[in-house]
Amino acid sequence: MNMKRHSLILLTLGFLISTGCSQAPAPDNREADARALRDGEVAAFVKDWGSKDADRIAAHYTDDGSLMVPNAPMMTGKDAIAKGMKDALADPNWSLAMQSVQVEVSRGGDLGYTRGTYVLTATDPASKKVATENGRFVAIFRKQADGSWKAIQDISNAEAPATIK
Repeated sequence: MNMKRHSLILLTLGFLISTGCSQAPAPDNREADARALRDGEVAAFVKDWGSKDADRIAAHYTDDGSLMVPNAPMMTGKDAIAKGMKDALADPNWSLAMQSVQVEVSRGGDLGYTRGTYVLTATDPASKKVATENGRFVAIFRKQADGSWKAIQDISNAEAPATIK
């Protein structure tokens, strides 16, 4: 084989390999994914937290998901979350209003988070009076194999000490 022909074959192979291996970037679906997360899982998450049903709340977490709330130990796993929340939810004064103010999803579409505020009303254990706590939260969600979203980390903290009435 002559040198020109050999060089042409190598140049052609190099071109084919370089163009064949390059792929168009994945489409940016973050806005649609964030809307699906917000309108689906986050809306149900907020609703179920207000339901006072520990099992429905726990169902929004992965099997190894963690919940961190003020004045309580960290709860990891659906069973621990359901068990840890049952006593709090039994309080007749307990109510929770949450509002997500930001929902973002990673470019890869597998992780998302929501950030927001909450108002918790419950019986103060020390005074036995009704107390109201204003706070903020961040919850990180992972897309599951079936396309649903589950919380893997959820942390909230109070903006100030609760107001006792």
